Amino acid sequence: MVRFAVVIVMFAVLSVPVCAQGTAVPQGPSQEPMPKVQVFGGGVIFHADPAGLNPVSIGLGLREPASPFGVTTFFYGWEAQAQYNPTRWVGIAVDFGGRSGPPFTATGGVTGIPNLTSYSLLAGPVISYRTKSIFTPFLHTLFGWERANLSASTISGPLEPVTSASTTYNDVVMALGGGVDCRVMRRLSVRLAQVDWYHTSINENLFYGSAYGPDRFLGLGNHEDNIRISTGIVVKF
Repeated sequence: MVRFAVVIVMFAVLSVPVCAQGTAVPQGPSQEPMPKVQVFGGGVIFHADPAGLNPVSIGLGLREPASPFGVTTFFYGWEAQAQYNPTRWVGIAVDFGGRSGPPFTATGGVTGIPNLTSYSLLAGPVISYRTKSIFTPFLHTLFGWERANLSASTISGPLEPVTSASTTYNDVVMALGGGVDCRVMRRLSVRLAQVDWYHTSINENLFYGSAYGPDRFLGLGNHEDNIRISTGIVVKF
């Protein structure tokens, strides 16, 4: 799925020069019919809020005072969205997404860092400004659910081995943002950029406590304020 998202993003990037010309696609009402349904697919750069996770808190949680750890703040993933438009200006979108990567890193020959995988399902209203222009800006407010999973692992190397159990956490999420689509063909547009403030209600203390033990990770946040940036293609029907 991630490879597919990369291919879509590459297509979107290659289509940018067409949008930059502005007049490369003929304009007019007949060239921009109001789509009843549109489908978006693309790649995501996700800037994660550490929520109190830092080299010191990781070192304390893993009982390693030397703390050869660092925090991962960028994750990469995919996003797919189906949108129904009852009117020219207002639509309803259902949004699916996923991302993965290690939540922290280590140096000095440390191995066995666990992998964090998150999947989300959101839905909500979309307001689009459709004119004769090839550009269609939009705003949306999405609410939904996310499932985060931390894989089981054994961190080892110069350190005393630390074993964690696989753990899963379900939380409520909200994405507020918008973006701009550029029409490159009658039924095909490029989403030049979509930027969302992506708020989660994950309790990091419970999440990492379930994996490593309730007395290890303390003082972490009970929510995250993240930034999600997406790009890809939009097919209209």
